[in-house]
Amino acid sequence: MSEFPEKLLSGYRNFMSGRYSDERERYRALADTGQKPHTLLVACCDSRAAPETIFDCGPGELFVVRNVANMVPRYEPDSQFHGTSAAVEYAVQVLEIRNIVVMGHGRCGGIQAALDASMKPLSEGDFIGKWMGLVRPAATQIQSNDLMTQSERQTALERVSIRNSIANLQTFPFVRNLTEKGELDIHGAWFDISTGELWVMNEKGDFTRPDISVPAIEAEQSPA
Repeated sequence: MSEFPEKLLSGYRNFMSGRYSDERERYRALADTGQKPHTLLVACCDSRAAPETIFDCGPGELFVVRNVANMVPRYEPDSQFHGTSAAVEYAVQVLEIRNIVVMGHGRCGGIQAALDASMKPLSEGDFIGKWMGLVRPAATQIQSNDLMTQSERQTALERVSIRNSIANLQTFPFVRNLTEKGELDIHGAWFDISTGELWVMNEKGDFTRPDISVPAIEAEQSPA
């Protein structure tokens, strides 16, 4: 086995002398009392779209599950392995989170693969191809739209996929039960890597940019 990557060790040194040093008591409290995150965030594996960085969250705040193209499959209790479904189950049933956010992003490689009908399997298992089959019907429909440019198709499927995952979340009985009671909220979001813009999904399924200006009261209290 080769030596551990020096880049990671260097980052760990910085973590120990910086953030961990500043938040030592918080980490100790989390170790003693356990985690109580407020949000389950389903995000993409893409290294450019890290949820904790985008939302400026510290340890213990987010329960994050990341997979290719930030997708949630339907509720299917069969003999297969379901990592994302297991995370949803644990977050809702054990951690009792109040929010689920499915966050997609621009220039997603998984979505690009779903739109590319000529793409060959990357391996004999074709794991990505099978996984992206979750959005294949939508991908086929969007790809056949000649009125859209390829980049427009990409963005369209990235956002349709978010709505698809939210619909799939509602097939989980324990999720549906809590949302119907008003004890669990589900949200969609889309992050533009190139501009840093965040778009959030409203009740109609449309994506709009939230107002992130500092509230007047906070502005008045901020030091000059």
